[in-house]
Amino acid sequence: MDNTSKFPLVVIIGGGFGGLEVAKKLADAPVEVLMLDKHNYHTFQPLLYQVATGSLEAESIAFSLRKNFSGQKNFRFRIAEVSAIDSENNLLDTTIGPIAYDYLIIATGSTTNFFGNKEIERFAMPMKSIPEALNLRYLILQNLEEAVRTTNKDDRAALLSFVLVGAGPTGVELAGSLAELRNHILTKDYPELQKEEMKVYLVDFLPKVLGPFSDEGSNAAKEFLTGMGVEVLLNMKVESYDGKEIKFEGGKSIKTRNVIWSAGVMGVVPEGLSKDNLERGNRIRTDGSLRLNGYNNIFAIGDVAAMITDKTPKGHPGVAQVAIQQGQHAAKNILHILKGQPTEVFEYNDKGSLATIGRNKAIADLGKLKFQGFFAWLIWMFVHLISLLGFRNKIVVFINWVGSYFSNNGGTRLIIRGFKREELSKKDEQVSVPD
Repeated sequence: MDNTSKFPLVVIIGGGFGGLEVAKKLADAPVEVLMLDKHNYHTFQPLLYQVATGSLEAESIAFSLRKNFSGQKNFRFRIAEVSAIDSENNLLDTTIGPIAYDYLIIATGSTTNFFGNKEIERFAMPMKSIPEALNLRYLILQNLEEAVRTTNKDDRAALLSFVLVGAGPTGVELAGSLAELRNHILTKDYPELQKEEMKVYLVDFLPKVLGPFSDEGSNAAKEFLTGMGVEVLLNMKVESYDGKEIKFEGGKSIKTRNVIWSAGVMGVVPEGLSKDNLERGNRIRTDGSLRLNGYNNIFAIGDVAAMITDKTPKGHPGVAQVAIQQGQHAAKNILHILKGQPTEVFEYNDKGSLATIGRNKAIADLGKLKFQGFFAWLIWMFVHLISLLGFRNKIVVFINWVGSYFSNNGGTRLIIRGFKREELSKKDEQVSVPD
């Protein structure tokens, strides 16, 4: 794809939080902007867990990238996957052919990190995208249906045991959501089951839940979870999972058909870049201006980037605010370059951390201000609602939340298509297939 414009072409790989901000900030700049993504929508990842448990429909947390930029004259979008970067010739190898660029923004985000354990990768469920969240929803609902039918107590126990590995915000929020499903919905939808039969475990090798949060917030989250009936297992390292039993170092094991993995992430990096530029977690090392070391026109932002400095020896946390601020800063630095001005060093403004455990239960660490419980829950709802793209999505999500709050029975929990795991020897991927 050739750029026939007289303006330089800025290519953005990825339509996540960071990519959106770059494109928006360049709206009135003397550049052409081309965004590439394998989906034609932006995913609001913080609410994926509600899609997985059937509280929200997938469309309510997704928004068309084309529609979002419909009024921006210098913006174009293509559905494409980038397989390689030819930095010497400023070319991208993509599924729609080669694409030349003048400036490149790598905002490819992250994917689930199974730390090289292929067996766990085959049988545990990730949740980093809408298709993965829907696969998880269908697996949960199918196993509940199977639990109703089975007469074998051991099989029923395994079908009704849910193990979440990773006690960060994703694991905590999903554990709380599953606990609420058990406490308020299970016996309504499945009167043949008793809520005591459904077990929810939250596991982490660290000694606390919500590791990056304050001790006050972490302790409150653990109390909320245990009060809802979640069994929190800390200082536990997973050894193996074969689809039927998860084993931990030290000898403990749980028979389960439901293991959800949120114990780590790794950057999604196209081929072609020097391996010397990769940091732990497959993230791309950048300088202070967010450019790749050794490259003048390639930037990396968000989860895929690692800006290593004395202040950030491990890079910045993989949260939306980092991606948003880095996207804005990368766009600003491109404008500086175009004007012949020096680039500026990125400084992250930490606006705080939020996590919800369930109805009236959330944690808000906002600098020196720390809240737990109902007020934190209101803050969490407000921040997530205003951050959603699209007025319709905001209204739909708000109505769903209000309905769930007053009825304790929100969501539809429909099995639109079946989910089946391919045999271990046939395929490495988990796929959804039509019934």
